Amino acid sequence: MKKRRFNRDNYGYFLITPFFATLILLQLYPILYTFYLSFTNLSTANPEAAFIGLANYARLFKDQFFLKSIVNTWRIWICNFIPQLIFAVGLAAILTNDKIKGRTFFRGVYFLPNLVTAASIGILFNVLLGWQSGAINQGLVSLGLISEAEKIHFLASPAWTSGAVSVILWWMWFGHSMILFMAGMVAVPREYYDAAAVDGAGAWQSFWKITLPQIKPVMIYVLVTSLIGGLNNFDIPFVIGEGQNLGTGGPQRAVLTMVMHLYNMAFTGGRQRGYAAAVAVALFIMVFIFSVIIFKAMAGRELKDGSEAR
Repeated sequence: MKKRRFNRDNYGYFLITPFFATLILLQLYPILYTFYLSFTNLSTANPEAAFIGLANYARLFKDQFFLKSIVNTWRIWICNFIPQLIFAVGLAAILTNDKIKGRTFFRGVYFLPNLVTAASIGILFNVLLGWQSGAINQGLVSLGLISEAEKIHFLASPAWTSGAVSVILWWMWFGHSMILFMAGMVAVPREYYDAAAVDGAGAWQSFWKITLPQIKPVMIYVLVTSLIGGLNNFDIPFVIGEGQNLGTGGPQRAVLTMVMHLYNMAFTGGRQRGYAAAVAVALFIMVFIFSVIIFKAMAGRELKDGSEAR
């Protein structure tokens, strides 16, 4: 009887074992092993992975490509997230209005780019922005706006290439953010708006005083997940470009991101995987620090607003 009850009481442990085994094997172990590798000189030239202490981390501050990749990564993310946030919140407010016809259709259209793989979209924009045979240049020539000799080499310009990556990322993700904001707006109790209308508040005042404060948790989630995705940006910058620019970060490495630099260090040239691991750890620390800052700042603001309200 005791043996039977022991098995029954501990049956749940057998059910959760596969999850924790997968978590340890595929997530926790790679993280710890990456941290270990960051203190070694593992590479093609040094396959024995000798311990070198903090040498890889000291190298980070001298690596011009790594420092440039930090600036590029933040610039690309900020330039796509700010318009993404504006469009997502604005469209969410419009498409939650019952008076708008075809709301379901527009929701699907705006969300559609998020369903396509990033690499496919990068290739698509390569076809559109290409120099000799790009669709945009061919269209301009066909319309007589430019001649064959005047074709615009979009992807030879650092500004054009960086701007194109930000626009692509904005186009891909604003629909996803819009759906999240719509879910938050629909959950706001209707009584709040009715009470505001009785007090004489207009639609714009209700939006600023009721809608935005009520969807703050959703906004925190969107901000943090976008930050994590933005700092781990790889697919679009890697694919965008022409010829020798592919995978190198574009002209003058204008779209070289931290993950691209990590990839280049780990899988090209001398395969400096010890140093690449240090880049990965630095990226993890950066994501962790800024995520905590966002949570602390937003939580502190909520506490301040709550105390002022009382």
